Amino acid sequence: MRARGPAAVCYPLPVTMKASRRIPLRIVSLAPSATSILCSIGARRALVGVTKWCADVAPVNKLPKLGDCWQMESVDQILPLRPTLVIGSMPYRQETVAKLLERPFPFLAMNPRTLADIEADIRLLGGITERGAAAEQVVRKMRHAFSEIEKKTRRSKQQRVRVYCEAWPNPRISSPPWVAELLDICGGEMVVPAGEKITEAQVAATKPEVIVLAWTATGAKADPNRVYKVAVWSEVPAIRNRRVHVISDELLNTPATPLVQGAQELWNVLHPQNRTGHEKPRKR
Repeated sequence: MRARGPAAVCYPLPVTMKASRRIPLRIVSLAPSATSILCSIGARRALVGVTKWCADVAPVNKLPKLGDCWQMESVDQILPLRPTLVIGSMPYRQETVAKLLERPFPFLAMNPRTLADIEADIRLLGGITERGAAAEQVVRKMRHAFSEIEKKTRRSKQQRVRVYCEAWPNPRISSPPWVAELLDICGGEMVVPAGEKITEAQVAATKPEVIVLAWTATGAKADPNRVYKVAVWSEVPAIRNRRVHVISDELLNTPATPLVQGAQELWNVLHPQNRTGHEKPRKR
């Protein structure tokens, strides 16, 4: 995960899409979140290309794989797919987006920060693909799942757990704001500002009881041993009590339906004495 760039921009997409409604949608998704949303609302057939990370969150293995808004060998790779829309997300490299904007297709950049933003993105893509009812159903299902987890949290009567959740180790970047919301649902409290560069001293000062590693683009390969060796954290409760946990990054860093499973795994981490015991093993 890298530092955020300028605010994302939605170009005159609604007008463009309405004007070309008779032309079948051909969407290239450079964002796993967009791919996940499109598949969840039944719009997978509109996809003609995805980023290589999308297969981690959606059934798109047979589609052409491209780079993303941060790293792409050449935006000309998109042209043979004849897209009517290209979707990207933050973080993005300004040079890459500038080249995308020079090409003859609409470009949509999404930049959700909260669970409410994510719901808005689901509805936006539902409107674009004429799957509005399905989008509302996905939003309702996500809300219901989070509500059920919140009920379990209340029943547990456990005091709130102080948590540092990390999205990138060098420089250290805390997990996005929507993860802070998920922690609240699960009975935790994010002890540092969410989605920002963080110093090791800042983390030490907050004395987190649990540390969660969900390093971007690493799956479940974050290394707790690197965290246990940080000298300034030697007296941090999470380190002393060996409570450093890894959650697959796509479950916390994809602002879409994977957050439901991410929230359940956060709950299991914060309530080890009440684990659900029915988590499915992840296929990598």
